[in-house]
Amino acid sequence: MSARNAYEPYLYQEVLVSPLYLAGSDGTGDAGFAPVAHWPHHHLDDGPCQHLVTSPDQRIRIGWFGDDFELWKITAAEDAVSAPRWMATFNHVTPAEIVAGLTTALAHDYAEADSYDANARFLTNPSRLWPEAIRPLTDAGWTRDAAERGTVEFSSPDGQAGVLIDNRRSSWDARTVELWAGPPGWATRAEAVFTTRTPSHLIAATAAAMADSAPVIRERHQVHREMEHLVTLTPVGSASPQTSQIPQPSRSPTPLDVRRTAVTQAVHRATRAPRTAAALRVMAARSRTASSTRTGAPSPVPTAMPLLSPSAPRRSR
Repeated sequence: MSARNAYEPYLYQEVLVSPLYLAGSDGTGDAGFAPVAHWPHHHLDDGPCQHLVTSPDQRIRIGWFGDDFELWKITAAEDAVSAPRWMATFNHVTPAEIVAGLTTALAHDYAEADSYDANARFLTNPSRLWPEAIRPLTDAGWTRDAAERGTVEFSSPDGQAGVLIDNRRSSWDARTVELWAGPPGWATRAEAVFTTRTPSHLIAATAAAMADSAPVIRERHQVHREMEHLVTLTPVGSASPQTSQIPQPSRSPTPLDVRRTAVTQAVHRATRAPRTAAALRVMAARSRTASSTRTGAPSPVPTAMPLLSPSAPRRSR
């Protein structure tokens, strides 16, 4: 066996990565789509948006652009044909588990709203108090930094992540809140950007996912070499403080266990409001999805869709 072949099993070993915000992408959008698995899915292989998930009334749109730097584009509008009221974008380095913080909150808001409700929570104006949007970060120990006039900046305790709030802009599509993590660079910096009218609680739900201390699962080769010295890597099944943060049965956690835990934690963060009948129906749908995965039945999550890395060549017909 050549040295290269002997090294390959190590590269594909599954590891738990912490902190989450430095884990990078796993090459799929599964975690981000999981909270809305019960919504309509549209496969658009021929366009720049390769996969689109919409709310049943199409007011919320979650687009996955498999070949672009801006990998995710998420919008909400007053009706199916109106211009977006706000937009959130996530680049190709952002872990999908962070995107799940937003999609979980959107699924909850939609379940709470009446049909075509103009006052649906996902369409509300943001709070005039900017701390509301980043409270999960300040609660996690992020501290304020010096910033330009009209802006506010906070950074994580390790200095490897931050948030920038720009209060100088007012147009609907202005980029007013930016979450980032990792060293500068196309392949190393994760970025999540929200436009002016994004509801504060949706930004907070995303920030809560970013601040989550639980590790996420990756294969070793998916962790960029420039990030290896900044993260903690623990082989799946190894006993460590990181693994103890994930509820485990008597056996070692499987990759599926870890993925389910990440989604469940995102759901708990974004659904702290009292549960209505509509919200319970959504949760029941998620339960059926998880049950079908355990029994081998087909799952509505598009795990087989052609999710390509940003550097992969586009597929031609």
